[in-house]
Amino acid sequence: MKVLLSIKPEFAERIFNGTKKYEFRKAIFKNPNVKTVVVYASSPVQQVIGEFEIEDILSDDPECLWEKTKEFSGITEEFFFDYFDLRDKGFAIKVKKPKRYKKPLNLRSSFNTAPPQSFRYLPPDMATMN
Repeated sequence: MKVLLSIKPEFAERIFNGTKKYEFRKAIFKNPNVKTVVVYASSPVQQVIGEFEIEDILSDDPECLWEKTKEFSGITEEFFFDYFDLRDKGFAIKVKKPKRYKKPLNLRSSFNTAPPQSFRYLPPDMATMN
C-alpha cells in the first residue's frame, strides 16, 4: 500500500539527493501495510515528484528521536525542536530507495485528489507511478 505525503519542496529535494534520510511527522498513519511514500512537493512546486520505500518508522520522544536521526535528518536541530515543540512523541520515517519521477505529476489530473494536509492513503489502482 502507498500513502501520499505533503512535503515542503526543500525537504523533498533533500530526500531525493540523499542528504535527508528521515521524514519527520507529528502523527503517523495507522495502517501497517503502508510500504511506500509518494511525495507531493507542496507550494510553490505543487507536484508529485517521486516516491520512496519505508525502511522503518521510528517513534520516540523528540530528544531521543533527534539523537537517533540527527546525522541524516536533513534539517537543523533548531528546526527539529521547533517542529516538535510541546510534543511528547514524534515519528521519523526512514527513507529507502528514493525514486524521483522523470516527469512530475499533477495531483488533480493524475490522482483526482486535493493535496493532503498530512497524508492520504492511495487506492490500489494507483499502485504504479511514472
